[in-house]
Amino acid sequence: MQGSPQIILGIDPGTLVMGYGLISIYKSNISLVEMGVLQLAKKQDHAERLEMIFRKTETLIKTHAPISVAIEAPFFGKNVQSMLKLGRAQGVAIAAAMMNGLPAVEYAPRKVKQSITGKGNATKELVWQMLQHTLKFEEDPRFMDATDAVAVALCHHYQSKLPTPKEKGPTRISTARKRNSWETFIASNPDRLR
Repeated sequence: MQGSPQIILGIDPGTLVMGYGLISIYKSNISLVEMGVLQLAKKQDHAERLEMIFRKTETLIKTHAPISVAIEAPFFGKNVQSMLKLGRAQGVAIAAAMMNGLPAVEYAPRKVKQSITGKGNATKELVWQMLQHTLKFEEDPRFMDATDAVAVALCHHYQSKLPTPKEKGPTRISTARKRNSWETFIASNPDRLR
C-alpha cells in the first residue's frame, strides 16, 4: 500500500436488488467510496436481470479500479428456485470480476457479520451501526443490501490482513482465553478501535 489507495468492491447479489459498496484503504485509513443498489425488479426476464448485474459490476470495476471483489454467498434456504436464481446472480458477478482480471472471493453471511461485529448472528442494523462507526459516514442507506455489500468488502479487507497458517507459527492460548469473548476479539483486532 505504498502510494495510492486500494479499493475493494463488495457485492450483495440478489435477483430483485443487488447491493454494492466500495471501500478505500490507504495506509491505516479505511473510508467509504460509494454504496448503492441496482434495482432489478422492473425487468421480468431473469436473463435481463443477470445481464444488468454483469454490466453494473463491470462498470463499477472500470470506474473505480478495485484490487479485488468480495461477494456475499447466498444463504441456504428451503426454496430451491430462489437459491438457483441467487446462485446465478452471484455467478454473473464473479464472471464480471474474472473477465476484468480480478480475484473474486466469497464470504458466508455469518462470516461477514462475525468479522464486522464480533457476532455471527448480529442483526443487519448492528452491522450497519458498526460500519457507520468504522467508516465514519452519516447517511442512512435506503436498502440494507448496500450496507451488506460494504460489510462484505470490509470483511475481505480484514480477512486479507490475517496471517496465513504458515505465518502464524505455533501459538499457545490458555483454555480461559480460547472462549470467543470481546476481550479476545479486541486483542485480535486492535485496528478496529479508534
